[in-house]
Amino acid sequence: MQVRLKFGIDQLLFGMKQNDVQERYGKPDKQFKDDDDNVIFVYNTKQLRLTFYDDEDLRLGYIISSNSELTLFDKLVINSTVEEVKKQLELHQIKSWEIEEFDLTENHFNENNWLILQSEFGRITKVEIGAVIKNEDDFDWKFKA
Repeated sequence: MQVRLKFGIDQLLFGMKQNDVQERYGKPDKQFKDDDDNVIFVYNTKQLRLTFYDDEDLRLGYIISSNSELTLFDKLVINSTVEEVKKQLELHQIKSWEIEEFDLTENHFNENNWLILQSEFGRITKVEIGAVIKNEDDFDWKFKA
């Protein structure tokens, strides 16, 4: 499952609607609304959590995954060390990181690509990517219906 920064993961593109996702992946294993009335789809076997933003006409805007087959620039991500992945990303001019620590968990955030590498014990356990903003008011939706 390829992570395509600013675009999505695998067959998923930022800007898709719920029916677009279900055409590709079928009905989610779980569906609910979060505190902001965003719709969340969960696909257990793919280890995907998808957020459709309520205030953006329910477009896919955020993806979280722990799938062991996730790749970034053809390199596996999950269970790799943070240093290995950051070194690979530097080759693609991704160098700026903000780090937040929560007990055992560290979030390594790159704002330009809206990418979070979450790690525990020095190994990446989760990847989060979001749609990026193209100007002050609009997301850069990649899916064109």
